[in-house]
Amino acid sequence: MSEENARKAVYVKPKTKITAFTVVNTIVFILISIFILIPIWKVLVDSLDGTAGYGMRLWPKEFTLSAYKMVATRSNLYVPFLISILVTVAGSLMGLVLSTLGAYVLIQWEMPGRNLFSWMLLFTMLFSGGMIPTYIVMRNLHLTNTLWSVILPLAMNVYNLVLMRNFFEGIPASLYESAKLDGCTPMGIFIKIVLPLSKAALAAIGLMFAVGYWNDYTNFRLYITDNKLFNFQMKLRNMVMDSDLPTEVGLSPNTIQNAAIIVAIIPFMILYPFCQDYFVKGVNVGAVKE
Repeated sequence: MSEENARKAVYVKPKTKITAFTVVNTIVFILISIFILIPIWKVLVDSLDGTAGYGMRLWPKEFTLSAYKMVATRSNLYVPFLISILVTVAGSLMGLVLSTLGAYVLIQWEMPGRNLFSWMLLFTMLFSGGMIPTYIVMRNLHLTNTLWSVILPLAMNVYNLVLMRNFFEGIPASLYESAKLDGCTPMGIFIKIVLPLSKAALAAIGLMFAVGYWNDYTNFRLYITDNKLFNFQMKLRNMVMDSDLPTEVGLSPNTIQNAAIIVAIIPFMILYPFCQDYFVKGVNVGAVKE
């Protein structure tokens, strides 16, 4: 027997110790998952059931895809869908730029007034200007009835900025020092060192921005009065709440409503698996550990 085979024969895989905490923790998370999945499953089943009502069914009674076909073929939803995509992409990119640059500035320990700026930003998380003053500012800046009025308010998110700052602070100081010794400028360090190591944070925070913009209803309701600038959520709301629904013989209005809800969440159901891997990656993959 070779030395390598001998080591394999001697090695015994350690047994995983199951504790009471592990059992309780597993049960709790299974229950939470069930509570989350039940309403999603109901909406999905009702969207495929031509006789959907207000009860709970495990399977569609009369399977049909007519509701999805009706939602997909409504021409008045095409422009709102494109507006939602435009606002989501532009707003997410702007939010990432502001969050990353702001966080990078706040980790410059030698910068005068760094703590003051941090407290000023944190103050806005606790106290805001209020809905009416914000609307007056938007109106005085002539931003109402423009897409800027729904992009700018969400682009500066202090919570995401703080998360990004904490993420940047976890990067070993030796990387910054090595880059400075090599003659790299502060912006060069940001582009060549910080951003490549922050893919996990960029993916997570970028997804937060994208979800916020895609599901935005309040800002469109407050600052947009032109129907031509309504996003997908506003149009779906009109369909569901204002009975602006297409009609078809033998198809329940609840079926169309639930199909519209599923259509609204499909983009992120498709996007999330591609971003999931970044959430579990560390910031210092392949970098120097201290």
